[in-house]
Amino acid sequence: MTVALILLVIAIIFVVRTFKIVPQQHAWVVERLGRYDRTLTPGLKFVIPFIERVAYKHSLKEVPLDVPSQVCITRDNTQLQVDGILYYQITDPMRASYGSSNYIVAITQLAQTTLRSVIGKMELDKTFEERDHINASVVSALDEAALNWGVKVLRYEIKDLTPPAAILHSMQAQITAEREKRALIAASEGKRQEQINLAEGQRAAFIAKSEGEKQSEINLAQGEAAAIVAVAEATADAIRKVAAAIQSPGGEQAVQLKVAEKAVEAYGNLARTNNTMIVPNNVGEVAGLIGTAMALIKQKPPGAAGAPPAPHGGR
Repeated sequence: MTVALILLVIAIIFVVRTFKIVPQQHAWVVERLGRYDRTLTPGLKFVIPFIERVAYKHSLKEVPLDVPSQVCITRDNTQLQVDGILYYQITDPMRASYGSSNYIVAITQLAQTTLRSVIGKMELDKTFEERDHINASVVSALDEAALNWGVKVLRYEIKDLTPPAAILHSMQAQITAEREKRALIAASEGKRQEQINLAEGQRAAFIAKSEGEKQSEINLAQGEAAAIVAVAEATADAIRKVAAAIQSPGGEQAVQLKVAEKAVEAYGNLARTNNTMIVPNNVGEVAGLIGTAMALIKQKPPGAAGAPPAPHGGR
């Protein structure tokens, strides 16, 4: 019974040490009698017990590695607290096992020294602007050295750049001053544009007002011209009618009667002006006018029934 139990235990140990199941995205390095023999890929694998052993187990996944924070000095002698993270992947399990005693420490130390070297070539302001350049420089230096370690550095990212408190205060003051300057410039530009808009508005208003006054004067002048033309046409028409009436039979007698009436009326108005009696030099003139007017009134108009024909001048 004891022997059977011992054999069972030996069989179990033999099976466990013989059959190996390698997970996906993993690689196991096998040594035979202390020497590298092969690399096991994912799946069920066999190992000779007591002769071969799995010396190293590596994950082939992309691994993030936090690089410890460190102080870097810029070109203008300013201290910066830099914190970063890099991503690497094992590409050669055999070199990762035997190329370096600790490739993780080697990558971390190389990332820190490369970062200090790159930042030391830049001024403070450039370090904030050239993060992509810093990251690319670190990745390039690490990738070249890590080939011997069976590791590929995929990328490096700076998580934080922290200058001293005094520098931060100065930078904040500079930013505040720059923003105030921009605000003042924006305000002045706004006032300038406002004045331009007001001036253009006043100019447009003046032009519109002058155009209105001009049109009003034009309309008034046209109206006055039309009135003058209408009056002139009416006067001309009246003159034509008067001329036609004079040319008609009895026209001259009518004119003489009208002239006599106007003369008598004019003398009467002059006599009543300012309660002053105005007497003509020759009273006979007034009597003659009155006599002529009365004779014309009593005379029948030419062409009436029983009236004698109008006298004709001649011999």
